[in-house]
Amino acid sequence: MADGTGPGRITLSGVVLAGLLLVLIIVSLYFFIAQPFWFPKLASEHGAKIDSLFMAVLVVSGIAFILVQGALGYFVARYGESGTERAEYWHDNPKAEAFLLILTAVILTVLVFMGQRVWASIYFADAPKNATIIQVTGEQFAWNFHYAGPDGQFGRTDTKLITGTNPIGLDRSDPNAKDDVLSIGVMHAPVGKPVRVQLRSKDVIHSFFLPNFRMKQDAVPGMAIEVWFTPTLTGQYEVACAELCGLGHYRMKAAFTVDESQDAFNKWLEEAGKQ
Repeated sequence: MADGTGPGRITLSGVVLAGLLLVLIIVSLYFFIAQPFWFPKLASEHGAKIDSLFMAVLVVSGIAFILVQGALGYFVARYGESGTERAEYWHDNPKAEAFLLILTAVILTVLVFMGQRVWASIYFADAPKNATIIQVTGEQFAWNFHYAGPDGQFGRTDTKLITGTNPIGLDRSDPNAKDDVLSIGVMHAPVGKPVRVQLRSKDVIHSFFLPNFRMKQDAVPGMAIEVWFTPTLTGQYEVACAELCGLGHYRMKAAFTVDESQDAFNKWLEEAGKQ
């Protein structure tokens, strides 16, 4: 950089570097506005809160990015050096440092509280009592979905009963298990009705991931973890595993169908129970 006591000068290398920074800013703005690689289509009620929070964080960090990169480009282009000058040095500027520190702290504090509010509304709120309950068990490399059936009671499970055809160890001698439905790789739920997912894992840590519903939760061996959400759009969506769980991790996925009504869901449940 030029000597702080001199006027500085515009150099070719400085202008080129400033031009590259300008291109970086323009490309970043394009991706932000055009959104060619954005989130998948939103299909849950609470997902809108997450998207809004993400957008707020992105706008704040985007403004900071443009200001910093723009200032850097200006100084690089305006104050080039000749090779013989030295940059001016000063020890500190308490007022400027205090201003930047307080401003950054205030912005981060506001964002943290916004995030905590969304987090609490999702993870600290009880699921409605009329929710559809699905027990989901992850294993290398499949998702198993267990429904209570018409009686609304889940049958007993025992790891000693796990076989190739009974992946969750469902005890069929238990009266509550008579009408239970076990589905491998296929999950259904009616639209507009809350879904309570009770997560377990048989072997290693998996991560139950529904991109369209902004839902992701680890399934940990030895633990039963519950999450809930409300589907708002019918259709078929992907259930993925977002945790590297072994060599076959790439093929650990399932299909989640949001049915158009409770009757359609009941019909599927009845058909699945016959299989």
